[in-house]
Amino acid sequence: MPERETGEVGWRGASSGVDQTAVRRANLARVLDEIRRAGVASRAEIAARSRLTKATVSNLAADLLDRGLIRESGLRRDGAVGRPGRSLELDGSEITALGLEINSKYLAARGTDLAGRVVVQQRLGFDAMHASPESTIDRLAKLALDAIAELERAESGRAGSYLAGIAVAVPGLVDVPAGKVRYAPNLEWRSIPIAEALRDRLERTSAPIVVDNEANLSALAEWHCTPDPTADLVYLTGEVGIGAGLITDGRLLRGSSGFSGEIGHIPVDPEGQPCGCGRHGCLETKIGLRAVLQAAAPDLAADECDPQEQAHALLQRAENGGPQALAGLEEVGRWLGIGISVLVNLLNPDAVVLGGYLGTVAPYLVPTAMRELRARAVAGDAAACRITASTFGFTAAVRGATSIVIEEVLQNPLRIPARGAVPAAAD
Repeated sequence: MPERETGEVGWRGASSGVDQTAVRRANLARVLDEIRRAGVASRAEIAARSRLTKATVSNLAADLLDRGLIRESGLRRDGAVGRPGRSLELDGSEITALGLEINSKYLAARGTDLAGRVVVQQRLGFDAMHASPESTIDRLAKLALDAIAELERAESGRAGSYLAGIAVAVPGLVDVPAGKVRYAPNLEWRSIPIAEALRDRLERTSAPIVVDNEANLSALAEWHCTPDPTADLVYLTGEVGIGAGLITDGRLLRGSSGFSGEIGHIPVDPEGQPCGCGRHGCLETKIGLRAVLQAAAPDLAADECDPQEQAHALLQRAENGGPQALAGLEEVGRWLGIGISVLVNLLNPDAVVLGGYLGTVAPYLVPTAMRELRARAVAGDAAACRITASTFGFTAAVRGATSIVIEEVLQNPLRIPARGAVPAAAD
């Protein structure tokens, strides 16, 4: 009689009321997580750590092998007696994830396998601020198709290549369940069904499509890459728009309707410049990329080149001691500190991560921002958190897009179809 799977979720017997599929999903995810954490582990080691029986672990491992999520490596002996068994390690080389990004001045694509190995990475200059939503999605779909074709070429000759999902990062208020952008001020988009429109253009793939805010995805990318991730983190985008991805107690804070993090549209100067949202004096008008270029390098502000190139040009001027660049960055650092103080007084994070151009010129912003923060933090130095530059810079959002597809697979291995029966190896 087959052994019943047990664990934290329980097992559905005659009266438990718990779905047996949910139990198996949870136990598969548990075993997969143990393998990911260990790097390489035997079935006996996984059983000991997961508190599942050895027979159950062997059964679950066979399932994960069948889905191409793990692979067997060299022989390994547990203890002094018994036959040696093969160790297990994360594979997923046949399972891919595609991240896409729509930004004001560019489109990006990044394809990885389940282990995070980059297969394709593309970036295309594109002025979405002056293009219609339809033409932007057309171009994004072409970029996606090119990326999918490259993923398929990379997997040629391997049976079972499978695109697990597509995630799209967008600057604006996103209705994640509907896959729709409710409002993107800098793009002047309202109620754009991106997931549906993209699905219509990608007829050759049936992969699920999810859409999320760029700051949220950037925050997740930073959080996932940290060896010892802080439980409370704020990520600030630093491009034409300014948004915040908020992680509290290790979880993404979306708000009741999913529209949290719009710090760029907090008014800080009622007599200030008009903002893309229709109001005046928003924080974005003080520390957005256009604002810093106008203050620190006006000639670059008129340049329509890629924001990453503008940021590096600005950094070069500051490093060369240009007085206007240094004075402009000093002023931006002051407003940045004001904005961060709002977040600190509300959320008390461990760290604020500066993305986009903010991360590029962080050495010239952080000292001033920290002085302003200390002066404005109600709890004083006890609440003054770290302000650091992003690990990934302008690629954070598209990296976060691939990471949420990967995390969904790791949490629900049943999403990946089985290729055929694979017998459990003897330990």
